[in-house]
Amino acid sequence: MKKAILFEKLEGSLVKCLACSWYCKIASKQLGICATRFNEKGSLYSLVYGYVIGPHLDPVEKKPLYHFYPGEKLLSFGTVGCNFGCLFCQNWEMSNLVKNLKLKVKNLKKEIFSFIQSMSQKIIPKEIVEMAVESGAKGIAYTYNEPAIFIEFAYDCMKLAKKRGLKNVFVSNGFESKECFDYIKDYLDAINIDLKSFRSEFYQKICLATIEPVKENIKKYFKAGIETEVTTLVIPGYNDNNEELTAIAKFLKEISTDIPWHVSAFYPAYKMTDVEPTPYETLLKAYEIGKKVGLNYVYVGNVYDPERSSTFCPKCGQLLIERLGYKVEVVGLTKEEVCKKCGKKIYGAY
Repeated sequence: MKKAILFEKLEGSLVKCLACSWYCKIASKQLGICATRFNEKGSLYSLVYGYVIGPHLDPVEKKPLYHFYPGEKLLSFGTVGCNFGCLFCQNWEMSNLVKNLKLKVKNLKKEIFSFIQSMSQKIIPKEIVEMAVESGAKGIAYTYNEPAIFIEFAYDCMKLAKKRGLKNVFVSNGFESKECFDYIKDYLDAINIDLKSFRSEFYQKICLATIEPVKENIKKYFKAGIETEVTTLVIPGYNDNNEELTAIAKFLKEISTDIPWHVSAFYPAYKMTDVEPTPYETLLKAYEIGKKVGLNYVYVGNVYDPERSSTFCPKCGQLLIERLGYKVEVVGLTKEEVCKKCGKKIYGAY
């Protein structure tokens, strides 16, 4: 447990957490929505600082990031807790068990912290960075749950990582606060943001969240020069109709035709085990919608599709990066990050 940086003192012992766009106002001896940020006598503490789940090496493509050092590995880790409550969460044991426990126990600090310890590995930022260096990783991925809830620990890791020549990557629900964005923007190299739907009702009912901060943050990260990619998990009967997929694609195009859009297959999980996996044909439809709208880079994910997971030059069609699952080969890019055939500059970092 360590005192948080991103919070504001209010009247009495009340505090306002500044880590994400909920801006939770937390009374003394209480927790925020994420169930990991605790008010102790008018000061906010992170219960997950130094307590991680993982960590291990992942291909950068698994985040998914397809325009950020293809074929490299990232040391990936997360923590307990989350500021969303997605009914389809693949990592629900990490993200939501602690939130469920919060409703059942009396001594929040003692029992929640004990649960976090039982789920986690205790580690300091220096050890995370050394682990990344020794494993040959290109960088560190803050992933599996929302990095904003452990932002102080992430920040301390990120600063040390930069000094050692490592890259920093977030896999995020895009709900960071303005204060959080300003806190980490100079240390963050890439981010994949889930745009889970384009409807407020979906976010409210299925994710227990709101959509507007996510849309604003996609714009903000891209404008800041942080390599930005977006993923939409396509869920049958929930966000797979033509109108919604088209709206997402058009929104991204308005920011930039270069933003990579990953349309990924859903598989039953957590509280949505009664929903069928995404048909392959639906993913193809989403892919075609993205291309028709005018996005340069659209990818099909969570299924084996070498053609639609490979990268082609949007100008001349030259194969640039071939992906066969996690076997990746850069074949059509120069060291200057342009297409070998036509010279077009390709978005990303290589």
